[in-house]
Amino acid sequence: MRESAAQPRLGTSPLYDERRRFQRIRLQVPLFVRGRDAHGEQFLELAKTIDISGLGAFITCPRALAVNEIITLTIPAPSITSSALVPAGMPPIQARVKRQQEAGDVHLVGVEFLKPIA
Repeated sequence: MRESAAQPRLGTSPLYDERRRFQRIRLQVPLFVRGRDAHGEQFLELAKTIDISGLGAFITCPRALAVNEIITLTIPAPSITSSALVPAGMPPIQARVKRQQEAGDVHLVGVEFLKPIA
């Protein structure tokens, strides 16, 4: 969903125009990230989302990733003791690294899904 300039987000000026095609949701979800890091080494790391939309996500990752690298995101299946309302698992999501920056001992990574999930 697109926000219009007529309905500014909190903390933004009335002239701010959100150009995203899908609304971001602030949601922390653990996930596995698989691919090649900034040094070309294959890896599998546990990460988490900071926010997510139908077209991409902003995640924290313990490894530096290369911009334009294709990675695979997998949300772990819930345990048997979890609620029956939680889906049993999602198929892996292919994503392209669009940006990344170091933030202390983690890396903040913006990814774009190769196929929208919405």
